[in-house]
Amino acid sequence: MAQAKNGDKVRVHYTGMLEDGSIFDSSEAGADECSDDACGCSAQSSSGPLEFVIGEGNLIPKFEAAVIGLEPGQKVRVQIASEEAYGPRAEEMVAVIERSEIPADINPEPGQQMEVILQDGTAMPVLVTEVTDSTVTLDANHPLAGQDLTFDITLVEIL
Repeated sequence: MAQAKNGDKVRVHYTGMLEDGSIFDSSEAGADECSDDACGCSAQSSSGPLEFVIGEGNLIPKFEAAVIGLEPGQKVRVQIASEEAYGPRAEEMVAVIERSEIPADINPEPGQQMEVILQDGTAMPVLVTEVTDSTVTLDANHPLAGQDLTFDITLVEIL
């Protein structure tokens, strides 16, 4: 049977877990609440196998590398340190801004995702982490920054 190699288009099922064993993302239907884009791709969570080309760099490199050498039906567990996933949390990516800087028609709440438009016109996703009467704290770190990740990966097919 063929083994997956660089340049192959493949489909995999995966489940991503944090150090405490909680699931943060899965391609399997019925998985616990999952965040989109957890494995660093534009995958659709909980809607079937993830399809990608090995070596194109659209996923976390160590995730892609774990698939190399697998045959359809084979499984692998890969542990990825935070430095090789989304990097460490950077406190400089957290900003406290005046409430008056947010448009009056927006009512920010902790846990809310927003976009901040940078001076060059690009949009940056941020998470509202704290709201007071006068300030709003925004965190631009990836939600999985600083987290070591574990993925259970099953190669479904080589296309």
